[in-house]
Amino acid sequence: MSNVIPFPVRVISEDELDIDLLTAVDVAIRDLRDLAFRLRGDETGHEQAQECLDMLTRALESARMHG
Repeated sequence: MSNVIPFPVRVISEDELDIDLLTAVDVAIRDLRDLAFRLRGDETGHEQAQECLDMLTRALESARMHG
């Protein structure tokens, strides 16, 4: 019989949950740029990451313009 060692439950503070949509999209854009760069050998993955990056960039620009 094996011993199961439970991982401690991570408690998330309220401060960690407070992120506005513009910041979340901005961070997602940065992460997608990194992913798109790493996926250059995988043309389909790179294309999908680029399309998502373009969509999020347009949405962020629109949100900034229209408040």
